[in-house]
Amino acid sequence: MSALPGTLEPSVQTQKKTVSSDSGQTKGNIPSAEGEAVQWDLAMDPPENMEGRTFVEVMSEKYSPENFPYRRGPGMGVVVVPTAGPQGSPMKDRLNLPSVLVLNSCGISRAGDQTEIAAFCAHVIELDLSHNKLRDWLEISKIVSNIPHLEFLNLSSNPLQGMHLESQWAEAFCRVRRLVLNNTQVSWDTLLLLTREIPELEELFLCLNEYSSVSASSVACPTLRLLHITDNSLKDWAEVRKFGSMFPSLDTLVMANNNLASIQDNKDILPRLFPNLRSINLNNSGLNQWGDIEKLNFFPKLEEVRLQGIPLLQAYTNAERRSLMIAQLPSISLLNGSVVTDSEREDAERFFIRYYFDYPEEELPYRYHSLVTKYGRLEPLAEIDLRPRCRAQVEVHCEEKVEQLNIRLDQTVAELKKQLTTVVQLSTNSMRLYYIDKCSAFGPEEMRYNTRVLHSYSIQDGDEILVVPKIKASTGANGQICHTGEPT
Repeated sequence: MSALPGTLEPSVQTQKKTVSSDSGQTKGNIPSAEGEAVQWDLAMDPPENMEGRTFVEVMSEKYSPENFPYRRGPGMGVVVVPTAGPQGSPMKDRLNLPSVLVLNSCGISRAGDQTEIAAFCAHVIELDLSHNKLRDWLEISKIVSNIPHLEFLNLSSNPLQGMHLESQWAEAFCRVRRLVLNNTQVSWDTLLLLTREIPELEELFLCLNEYSSVSASSVACPTLRLLHITDNSLKDWAEVRKFGSMFPSLDTLVMANNNLASIQDNKDILPRLFPNLRSINLNNSGLNQWGDIEKLNFFPKLEEVRLQGIPLLQAYTNAERRSLMIAQLPSISLLNGSVVTDSEREDAERFFIRYYFDYPEEELPYRYHSLVTKYGRLEPLAEIDLRPRCRAQVEVHCEEKVEQLNIRLDQTVAELKKQLTTVVQLSTNSMRLYYIDKCSAFGPEEMRYNTRVLHSYSIQDGDEILVVPKIKASTGANGQICHTGEPT
């Protein structure tokens, strides 16, 4: 498994570093031994030596008991007999050396004493040498050849552009399974030599290397499962299709931020190009035709697709994008990192039919006809707005006066009274309001609660608001109390 995003073993803690990912520069994971690299970077800055430092020097200083007093796992560290090294060796008699070495950003440019590397690193399985000054493949091979169980090697951001690799040096990498060469500008010919000499290579990371074209190899690398080649300039499908013959067992292809313009092969060729491809990431590519999306269906084992940030989808809403993509890709179980459920797929396929309902026959996608066979020709759903109305046009009646008034329905009865003071020339304390529903057989309903919101009355256009002035009670001729101002 890889030490980059989503591939780190659970037992290895990670520290965040800037590496290439799905959408430009994002944070990815580089393995560290219990996170000690952070403290090391803070405590020990590499000296400004143009020749750099040796691997042996940095390892000796970082993992000495003084700088790295604790070691996870049994024992107190790797112990060697003091006479094993040459006289004057900078190595300590004991180092607390974990199986995962993180020596990034230490100014390393040379290997140092190979006998000491062999003595102390026999148990090491992962090595991070990113952001150093390694520019000589011979020096790198001296380090790697003396770590017999090395499976993971990270050489990211070392200045390897134009550096020549001899075949005998490449043999030193034969045990590596996961190789990270991000931002090294290593040449493609050098890469092909490495893949030929690494018989069990499983994961390869080649981000930020400015590749615009690649050359096919006469010797395939049948073990490679993951190719992470984001943030390059591979715009032409003619270049991408070469990966199929080079890596016939390829399971995962991560090609975000390459601006790939189109997928040009047809349904007869694509299944043979990538027969084992299960996951593909084309985020921020240049795809702008639905035909390119349909061609993904011709990869026989494809289950996971990432297609965010492509020109084709810019005109759609987020919901439309997801539904249209799911409907176009019937075999996909993961889209942009989210599981596609059976119910979501059915809803998306029904939406797809309705979306293209009014399109002319010549513009209908191929997928439309197969879905119509499955569900029938579905008409668009009626649009029903269940939100409360915002406003209503009502008639305001006050004695002999009638006014047409547009009122807000999100206001309270008390706020309506304030609005009516200028219409009926009464103060809020001098009026009573009654609501008359013109479609109801019932009489007026007094709006007696000042805090009640108007939309709770279900007021519609054309309804009436009756304003009755309040008049103090008076005593009639028969001695009874009578009230005026009540509606009749």
